[in-house]
Amino acid sequence: MLHAVIMAGGSGTRFWPASRKGYPKQLLRLLGDETMLQATYKRLEGLVSPEQTLVMTNQHLVRHVREQLPEVPPEQILGEPTKRDTAACIALAASLIAAVDPDASMLVLPADHVIRPREQFQQCMRSGLSLLDKHPEMLVTFGVRPTYAAESFGYIQRGQPLLETGVPGAYRVASFREKPNRQTAEQYLQSGQYDWNSGIFMWRVKTILDALRQFEPVMMRHIDAIAAAMGTPSFDVTLEKEFAKINGRSIDYAVMERYPEVAVIEATFDWDDVGSWQAIGRLSTPDEQGNSVRGKYLPIQSQRMIIYTDDKHLVATIGLQDMIVVHTDTATLVAPKSEEERVREVVKQLEARGWTEYL
Repeated sequence: MLHAVIMAGGSGTRFWPASRKGYPKQLLRLLGDETMLQATYKRLEGLVSPEQTLVMTNQHLVRHVREQLPEVPPEQILGEPTKRDTAACIALAASLIAAVDPDASMLVLPADHVIRPREQFQQCMRSGLSLLDKHPEMLVTFGVRPTYAAESFGYIQRGQPLLETGVPGAYRVASFREKPNRQTAEQYLQSGQYDWNSGIFMWRVKTILDALRQFEPVMMRHIDAIAAAMGTPSFDVTLEKEFAKINGRSIDYAVMERYPEVAVIEATFDWDDVGSWQAIGRLSTPDEQGNSVRGKYLPIQSQRMIIYTDDKHLVATIGLQDMIVVHTDTATLVAPKSEEERVREVVKQLEARGWTEYL
């Protein structure tokens, strides 16, 4: 049976001031009427049942997640007491799934990506299940053919096609590459050998747990202690104590780059990781001046703007181009698009000044 794990614990600092520690970007309605978390969950309808959906989030976000996903049983929404990156998150989720379904297949996906259309996404996931039926020892990831030389995404170099599986678009992974500089990204694009790393994974629960025990034995000792306490009165205390002892690592570093049997299936769906405000411009339909707007906005000789406000607060601009304006109840951001990476500097300055009420 297929189980899904939605990772919903990120902080989304690049979307400040709309995204805050207590209400990060996956809980926001950045595009359309659904939050990113809700859209991720609905993408699974008909593929994975609510009872087989596990949402991993931060402890202080559990209440918000339960409010947004009332269909998911409350016990299937787990709050991590401390941030320890994706390897620990996946290890804990896999252990919890294995306790109830040791033969399960496991789909892992972030809560803050935009993927369209749902039908193509689900077809790719079924291709992943077909691949695991033929190669249960493999770890499967999903790659996206690059459409431009992105510097903000990781890349996967495709190896030999897995023709014997009969799964379209399936290849062995030759290598994983970190976020490149502009020149390297251009080379990847021109070569035609690389996909963007979508951060979506599929594997048998037993396979990923065996790999984690091989490559991260110290981490797994703490995870096993937590799993052993599942269903007992001491679970919460054990989770807090043991999880804090883990050294955080990403699943890419911990396993994917070290495991010998990794496959990539090329996605047929459209994908964006919505990593910054400019993603709103890519993913929304602009007005006749090229402005991407959420909320009430009055442009006067203003083009290619990204505006985020609400219907009760009017934003008006005069003679501006290529700017980002984000209004919230307690903070407002105004920045050129070319400087949007520096939003993180604002967050660091707020931390340094002790202005935590704005974080």
